Amino acid sequence: MAEGVKIEIVSPEVLVLSAQARSVIVPGSEGYLTVMGDHAPLMAVLKPGFVTVTDTSGAVSSFFVGGGFADISDAGVTILAEEAKPASEFGRTEIEARITAAQQALAAASDIEDKSDAQNTLDTWKNLLLESATLGGTVH
Repeated sequence: MAEGVKIEIVSPEVLVLSAQARSVIVPGSEGYLTVMGDHAPLMAVLKPGFVTVTDTSGAVSSFFVGGGFADISDAGVTILAEEAKPASEFGRTEIEARITAAQQALAAASDIEDKSDAQNTLDTWKNLLLESATLGGTVH
């Protein structure tokens, strides 16, 4: 078994993280998945959420990703995110603002498909607000 996994988190603006890790937890669209050394190759669609990285010394850090893709291969995990930043830079007020925007989009939706999409977006942001509370105070 490999001793770790290479992790890179890339947003359109910047390379957010490039490191060796013991494990990486990724917010897949069908649920969170954990990647460790010798993981089977996989391409996963990401939902907005937090990537949790445990480095080789056991230190844990979290990063917000606003959707995108995770490419898991022999080379490691590459996350191509629509938006990415350390969780410490993604505050509670930002999540609450996105909840408000999602509520407004839901209220303005006119057909069932738009209402369903808006409700899913609202649910995602409400869940992230709850999840951010479990990050040990890194999201303010």
